[in-house]
Amino acid sequence: MRAPVIAFDVNESLSDMAPMADRFADVGAPPHLASLWFAALLRDAFALTAAGGTERFATLAADGVRSVLHGVACSRPHDEAVRHVLEGFQDLPIHPDVPDGVRALRATGRRLVTLSNGGTAVAEGLLRRAGLRDEFERVLSVEQAGVWKPAPGSYAYAARECGAEPAQMLLVAVHPWDVDGAIRAGLGGCWLNRTGAPYPSYCREPTYTVASLPELAQRLG
Repeated sequence: MRAPVIAFDVNESLSDMAPMADRFADVGAPPHLASLWFAALLRDAFALTAAGGTERFATLAADGVRSVLHGVACSRPHDEAVRHVLEGFQDLPIHPDVPDGVRALRATGRRLVTLSNGGTAVAEGLLRRAGLRDEFERVLSVEQAGVWKPAPGSYAYAARECGAEPAQMLLVAVHPWDVDGAIRAGLGGCWLNRTGAPYPSYCREPTYTVASLPELAQRLG
């Protein structure tokens, strides 16, 4: 049996998306539109998946920005404003706990991969900027799976790509819906709860709940 595999969600779990609010402010839009935009993006992606469809993250992201900026008196032409907001994805930082946590988890002998609803290029760039790309065996995206998380097929795709059984894998995410989806698909699920928020009662209980990645390394070490 191969060493256990830890799969990381990327957007918000590894990357700090707070600077996206500044991108909206840069174009004269209210900063809070950043959270509205991302929530609507996920909503539409989940709806498409439930209906049997699929779409690339980049397409949903771009159309979503155009939608939330509709009717906003931007400080620059609309198409330019959309481009400026979307370019923010290329510069996102990682959360402060990620470097030490990733290296500590890798030191336990686990295989590390990403499993993102976003494109591989964004995840690759994020990890390279942070000096962490070499810690990860694979950078996986649901674009190759054909279905978005939390559909079971997305996690099954990751298991196949890693040559592992689902039970040999642990999904780490800040999103309860992602943790719940992984557990329902036969993986373990770690809820990365950096904010101290309560876990939804309607989701499957996490295998682990931690406040930081170094804490997970200590639990698994």
